[in-house]
Amino acid sequence: MVGITDRPFRKLVMDMGAGLATSEMITSKVELWGTRKTQQRMILPDDHEPRSVQIVGNDPELMAQAAQLNADLGAQIIDINMGCPAKKVCKKAAGSALMRNEKLIAEILEAVIKAVDIPVTLKTRTGWTEEKKNALSIASIAEDCGIQAIAIHGRTGVSRFTGFAEYDTIAEVKSRINIPVFANGDITTAKQAKVVLEYTGCDAILVGRGAQGQPWLLGEISHFLKTGGYKKQLSVSEKGKIIQKHIHAIHSHYGERIGVRIARKHIAWYAEHALASMNSFEQSKDNTHSFVQDFHALTSVEDQNKFITNILRIIEPPKKGAAA
Repeated sequence: MVGITDRPFRKLVMDMGAGLATSEMITSKVELWGTRKTQQRMILPDDHEPRSVQIVGNDPELMAQAAQLNADLGAQIIDINMGCPAKKVCKKAAGSALMRNEKLIAEILEAVIKAVDIPVTLKTRTGWTEEKKNALSIASIAEDCGIQAIAIHGRTGVSRFTGFAEYDTIAEVKSRINIPVFANGDITTAKQAKVVLEYTGCDAILVGRGAQGQPWLLGEISHFLKTGGYKKQLSVSEKGKIIQKHIHAIHSHYGERIGVRIARKHIAWYAEHALASMNSFEQSKDNTHSFVQDFHALTSVEDQNKFITNILRIIEPPKKGAAA
């Protein structure tokens, strides 16, 4: 999830109860690592542990080199991306497009595993097309090569994010191999996470888009799976403070010009989940849309911070005698 699971977001979800947060995918072309964009995607030694770095590419030698260099930089897990359905990635025969070439998959996995002495995991899909769902074949190759765990999104590569995730293929893979399998796709509530976990028999749940605008979902899922009960819901005020903290972290990580732009999309997602329930919004889609539009018009860190502060004051006005 490039542009989403950045360092500020990973820290946030880990603080809220996620067990693992993998980096944005990083190109295996090391010559591109000097760009500001890639530098901001790299992990740092003080990132939450375990530090998992996802790499993408289609050349075994380059993928091995990228894995080794990331391990040298502090990665504790290397995750290989064979699940991204983005056109610009698939056009380069990388991401989920690799599912069309099982021979090349084996070569990449073998090269990466040989290059590092840390665990290597794999993210994939049910297949490239509905007619050729080869997740089981790829999972068997992965297990034979020494992959430590495999995450499967319940759609094909060409399906991208349309329709609904199907879990039958994931369940079949889990029943046929011995390494841990993570189920992924359309998990947006703690109850849904448990349903998917039980249906597939998987070892863990992987949440992607479901966490956009509700990073607290990871903690809710973890609590529900451990206890069978729902975690106490955060108040709108508590959620507002989390949002404020996240936006500040985005500004700090990216700087003003890029940070202001990145903050806009997160605010849109937050509006869909947390802000829409504010009393002052009267649960109105029109008011939520207006809020997002107003925020998108802001062009400075200072204005965005003031805007969020004012919203928080509407939610929870300062107590009498407290400094405004």
